Amino acid sequence: MAEEGKKKQVKKIALAYSGGLDTSIIIPWLKENYPGAEVVCVSCDVGQEEDWKAIEKKAIASGASKIYILDVREEFVTKYLWPLLRSGALYEGKYLLGTSIARPLQASHQVRIALEEGCDAVAHGCTGKGNDQVRFELTYRALAPQLKVIAPWREWNIRSREQAIEYAEKHGIPLGNISKKNIYSRDWNIWHMSHEGGELEDPWNRPRDEVFLLTKSPQEAPDRETEITLEFEKGFPVGFNGRKPQPVELLQELNKLGAENGIGRVDLVENRVVGMKSRGVYETPGGTILYNALRELEMITLDADTLALKQHLAQLYAKAVYAGKWFTQYRESLEAFMEKASQYVSGTVRLVLYKGNIIVAGRKSEYSLYSVDLASFGESTYDHKDATGFLNLYGLSVGVQGRVHRKRP
Repeated sequence: MAEEGKKKQVKKIALAYSGGLDTSIIIPWLKENYPGAEVVCVSCDVGQEEDWKAIEKKAIASGASKIYILDVREEFVTKYLWPLLRSGALYEGKYLLGTSIARPLQASHQVRIALEEGCDAVAHGCTGKGNDQVRFELTYRALAPQLKVIAPWREWNIRSREQAIEYAEKHGIPLGNISKKNIYSRDWNIWHMSHEGGELEDPWNRPRDEVFLLTKSPQEAPDRETEITLEFEKGFPVGFNGRKPQPVELLQELNKLGAENGIGRVDLVENRVVGMKSRGVYETPGGTILYNALRELEMITLDADTLALKQHLAQLYAKAVYAGKWFTQYRESLEAFMEKASQYVSGTVRLVLYKGNIIVAGRKSEYSLYSVDLASFGESTYDHKDATGFLNLYGLSVGVQGRVHRKRP
């Protein structure tokens, strides 16, 4: 009875709405389980190139009173993706965090709309197994802890995509290209596309060609090299092939070029926040190119200690983003280091793209710490005799250890 009373107190709910299967069936479920409650949908355009008019129509047809469709692509690229790129974060050494990085942005706008609309609650379509529930709900707690959180997947009796499809059919919700035979779970934005489910749940199965929707296979990529140049300022990309396109345009162009050359496919068995392992297949063409380019620029502009610390903290940054800790002092403190460490990471990198490979062709920077005079095998100002004293001190402890240990059997 107490729970029923709490449900009656909820008069308006802001739903994070993608137009996909899960969030579409949530609308009628919310109206059934929270009688009289109004459902306001919030959709964010993060570059997934949806038919937004169709999504609006679908939301209203499913029972929503209103839908907000927000174009947040520029904010996504400049305030989220570029800092992520600058940090060098790769989750478990492979995943470029395409879904992870989008969720705090989407949840933050959902919270903003919920407060503007006077909502009592926020809702999402994340399952109780996945990472996204953590990313959405940590953002809710950080920005508006007073709002009630509704997570239907943790309450209803639906336990599979097949059952979700049956629920949608029963309630007259159009499914589009979703069927019991086409049950891949996908997430798409301007940074990447992810693929899960179906035969991919067996990590022994190689992804079939039809899984990939963005990139060509390396075998089908052009039989010629494509050379490009990328320019960075303080760790952020600002130029491409001698031009200065806007950030969204720059990433779109790199996505197209990377996809054409078979760049950016990753197959990963990863450790989810909830403790289980899952298998994901990702396509991140433009992001993969940018990561490789920036890494090469850092190699000539960062000293050894700063580079080593940055690489270590990049792993912590990746875990923080993966676990939904974007709006935390912890992540912001890591960000402060990344900003300071990258103040001289400016310059140009030349890359060659060829059949899934990224080949470094050159790098230059006015802040380069590489000295031709010192590194050259020819004549230089370096005095080789100086190495004698250096090695006497550098190897002192090793020599002492060697003498002591040789005394023992």
